Amino acid sequence: MNVKLKFLGAAQSVTGSKYLLEIDKQKILIDCGLFQGQKELRLRNWERLPVDPATIHTVILTHAHIDHIGYLPRLVKDGFRGKIICTHATEDLMKIMLQDAAKLQEEEAEFAFKRGYSKHSKPEPLFSEKDVIEVLPLVSSVRFNKEVKILNYASVRFYNSGHILGAAIVELTFNSQKQEKKIVFSGDLGRYNDAIMYPPEAVEHADVLLVESTYGDRLNPVDQIDNDLSQLINEAVAHQGVIVVPAFAVGRTQTLIYHFHQLMEQKRIPKLPIYIDSPMAINVTDLYEQHSYNHKIKVERMHHQLMSIFDSPHIHFCTTRESSKALNDLKNSAIIISASGMVTGGRILHHLFHRLRNEHDTVLFAGYQAEGSRGRRIQDGEPMVKIFGEQVPVKCHVKTVNGLSAHADQAELLQWLNNFKESPKLTFITHGETASANTLAEKLKAKNWNTVIPRYLETFELFSGI
Repeated sequence: MNVKLKFLGAAQSVTGSKYLLEIDKQKILIDCGLFQGQKELRLRNWERLPVDPATIHTVILTHAHIDHIGYLPRLVKDGFRGKIICTHATEDLMKIMLQDAAKLQEEEAEFAFKRGYSKHSKPEPLFSEKDVIEVLPLVSSVRFNKEVKILNYASVRFYNSGHILGAAIVELTFNSQKQEKKIVFSGDLGRYNDAIMYPPEAVEHADVLLVESTYGDRLNPVDQIDNDLSQLINEAVAHQGVIVVPAFAVGRTQTLIYHFHQLMEQKRIPKLPIYIDSPMAINVTDLYEQHSYNHKIKVERMHHQLMSIFDSPHIHFCTTRESSKALNDLKNSAIIISASGMVTGGRILHHLFHRLRNEHDTVLFAGYQAEGSRGRRIQDGEPMVKIFGEQVPVKCHVKTVNGLSAHADQAELLQWLNNFKESPKLTFITHGETASANTLAEKLKAKNWNTVIPRYLETFELFSGI
């Protein structure tokens, strides 16, 4: 048995996760994500995949963020008919995430056509809601820690990675008459002291390891989050402005609700209305109550309903376009949390189009902004930013709170890696921009680990003759 690994994404970048394993003539794809951020990366989404989707046997998913699942509708559209395996919560999240992504793609194509700012005479979405429907029957979900056979000689097991609801570390085991080999994919690792999620599970053995390095070059302490948030919110209230927070609908939004709720209960910030303006975030929040085993938030059954902090009276879910548009008329201080987290699309664009030019308002970044993304340009202090084909002046207060990321920082990555009883024979540093990947690689080389930072489309022979 020969095993090769080809990097179709997340190689020296933090998006587009796709790892292709070729086991003799069988192909397994670990993650199937969209590229986001810089235009040169986004254009890869439109290129033909370097492998025929019809020849892929199985897709295994670490978790439901779009940079890990967003290419699935295209893969199926182009001929994939195999099985998609993930955890139960990932399956539930994926339905919401992909439908939302398709809707956004269709809306943006329509908007570009109406405004005439596309280079194409008839802009088309990368995939449609109809394409998403074709994906769902192929999904087979399993619980954490259950071994699932995918080939006669290969099985998969999911361990909780703590990153978001359902997120997993993937362990692939290959057995032959001669020997056993394990390949471990860290997926995106969560924090050890996260307010909501449990810490990532320890894995003690791997022959080959792929580890993410999003924050491989920096520390992101969680102990200052509440102090920083209360200071920033109180400053924004003093300006008599509205606070707009671009946030991922999965994980970040729920974490922000938790922190704001706690600060209000402790009277460290005024009791402000919190508007959740993301259809996806609203649906996802319900899943947190359904999958209560996967996080620390207390969920109770009252009057035949699941109840938690998400049902507090000062939290308002904007379920219609009218309620979303009405937020433009807010005059008193309030908090608006809206997706997408990197300001690449979604309702947040309408809020920023309206609020960026208002010097009383505050835009609060609570998560990683990829190089080249609109969010990074605002965060870096650019005076104008393009939204809906129009240059919008940035006159509002722009603030960043660190520590809220759902990604392990450098110390936590090393803490997780220290669980291995002996270093893997080969460790690939993935899912990080060049500086992050290089720094983590150097830290591991100092411990005599054999590390490689793969390039996009690079192929490696992992095992031969097993």
